[in-house]
Amino acid sequence: MTAVTIETLIDVWQRLLADPHKSWVLFEHGTCVVLPTPDEELAEQATDILKKFGPVHVGSSAGDFGVIDLKDAEGWVVTGHHNDVLTYVGPEEVQDPSEIAVGMLGRAKRHRDGTELHVVHVEDKRPTG
Repeated sequence: MTAVTIETLIDVWQRLLADPHKSWVLFEHGTCVVLPTPDEELAEQATDILKKFGPVHVGSSAGDFGVIDLKDAEGWVVTGHHNDVLTYVGPEEVQDPSEIAVGMLGRAKRHRDGTELHVVHVEDKRPTG
């Protein structure tokens, strides 16, 4: 089990979020916050969302997750209780590729990102001019 590099994360999210109108912000452990209505400061907006919807609270909707098996990249996206907060799990990160194991890892990564809040990339797709 090895961690996914930041460069790999950026590449995967650029392929998965190819919509030319969707801005997004990537956090250190693979969580991406999509900003359908971006405001002035994208990193700040995404950090506020992740601070609220990233940390896991077992027994509440914040502990729930879903797993999406990717078609356009190797690995999975783990969803949570906010539709625009998504966490990538790469195949090299798991020994057990079962949905529950992948989901638990993705949820743990989202929790780390939601408590550490370290932005590593901002994809600004707002129109210029």
